[in-house]
Amino acid sequence: MTGAVTAFITGLPTGDHPTEQLEFKGGFIYWSQGSTTNSGVVGLDNNGGANEPDIPCQDITLSKFVFISKLGPPQVATSGYSLFGVQQPGATIPAFFNASTGKVRQGVCDGAILRAKLNDPNTIEAFSWGYRNGYAIRFAPDNHALSGGLLVGEDGADERGARPSNFAPDSLQLARQNEDGTPDYHGWPDRFGFLPSSQAVFNPVGGPSDDLSPPNVLKFDVPIRDVLAFPPQQITSPLAIEAADSSFTGIDFVPKSFVRDPVEDGAVLYSLEGDFGFSKANASAAPPGTQQVVPVPEVGHEVKLINFDTKGDKPLALKIQRFAHNVTDEQAFPDGISGFNRPTNVKFGPDGCAYVVDYGAVRDGGQSDPASGVITPGDGPLVQIPHTGVIWKICAE
Repeated sequence: MTGAVTAFITGLPTGDHPTEQLEFKGGFIYWSQGSTTNSGVVGLDNNGGANEPDIPCQDITLSKFVFISKLGPPQVATSGYSLFGVQQPGATIPAFFNASTGKVRQGVCDGAILRAKLNDPNTIEAFSWGYRNGYAIRFAPDNHALSGGLLVGEDGADERGARPSNFAPDSLQLARQNEDGTPDYHGWPDRFGFLPSSQAVFNPVGGPSDDLSPPNVLKFDVPIRDVLAFPPQQITSPLAIEAADSSFTGIDFVPKSFVRDPVEDGAVLYSLEGDFGFSKANASAAPPGTQQVVPVPEVGHEVKLINFDTKGDKPLALKIQRFAHNVTDEQAFPDGISGFNRPTNVKFGPDGCAYVVDYGAVRDGGQSDPASGVITPGDGPLVQIPHTGVIWKICAE
């Protein structure tokens, strides 16, 4: 009533990805805690190297590899989970150790889903970890096949920094704390989706946000080298993967009032914001002079539907399809039409309708979606065109 804001939990890690979305269950507050870096290593893309490094949720052993930001002289190279320019190949980093402070704060780590008791904010613990940016989170209903699990929409790595990658996928994960109270582990920073990050499909191609410029990025950053010597525990693979740079931003389970073809009972809607322009678009129109006459739809700037097939004695299966998207398969602003630009959340209201929050139109710097083909001063990831944000309402008829 007074309008006063009271701090509840403070001092959480921040950098590339801050504290993201909230969930509540069983007397706990849960939140997605994004990684402080792009790919486990502090690079020039992290405020010129000034940002804090990532914080592990379990004891880890670093690989022998270091990652070069400057060839020098002097050369600047950095180990994972270390301050910029600090090299410690093969070192053991204790759980919850923050290299920026030199201290351990129990329960506080990043690239994770954290939780605390609502009646005691000092009871922070790791519920699940091994995500780059587990942005979107939502618990399954108690009567659902995934009951007890937390759906996590994870946004994959970009081509930038000291450990760049090209076209790492985004992932739909299912988080469940281990029976002994330790967090389960989902593979980041050395696994992108179902595959090890060293696979050639993720090799950087050389982009404007890489610490090293071509041809040096191809010489020193291909193949992508591991940050860890080995995983801290067995890796939980994702339920599904989405296109690179499609950007999970929101997840919600549909109410029964929303169920009608093609939406089935227990289904999920999820929003995809689209790329930030660090790499070229994940699909595009046919280049001039080619025989291809139909453009390939770009993934992102849309809402998708997942139905969970649990009928009879069949094992659980995911059936994914597009649900709401623009007719051009692209964000609205380049073509001057009305429609989705960057959906950043989807939630169902008490009226049974889905509400989609749209960040609005942006200029991304020209790697994927320059409106005019000309980059102008001030263009960059998430530079919003004013007064273009909107909330969309989708109801069942």
